[in-house]
Amino acid sequence: ESLFQPSFLGMESVGIHETVFNSIMRCDIDIRKDLYGNIVLSGGTSMYPGIADRMQKEITSLAPSTIKIKIIAPPERKYSVWIGGSILASLSTFQAMWITKEEYDESGPGIVHRKCF
Repeated sequence: ESLFQPSFLGMESVGIHETVFNSIMRCDIDIRKDLYGNIVLSGGTSMYPGIADRMQKEITSLAPSTIKIKIIAPPERKYSVWIGGSILASLSTFQAMWITKEEYDESGPGIVHRKCF
């Protein structure tokens, strides 16, 4: 429950469903429908029983009623981040994304966007 209501833990932040909603609303209006239709749960915390159904319910209550919400919760989601990192590391273009300490010190955090996106 604390993922959806952090105030239960004394935290002054919004729930995970509101964070997802706010993130989508900050994106270009032309892609929001696609984002709402492709919300992917990943990581160990996403393994709580019923979390996909709860996300569906909570985001549906926040989103415009005409939008179809789809929560994707693959069985292997506990390892999705590792799998994605493994795939990225195996790409021939991955070395071009590496950032040296010198590059970071010279350019700051903006170097990540220039080299990786």
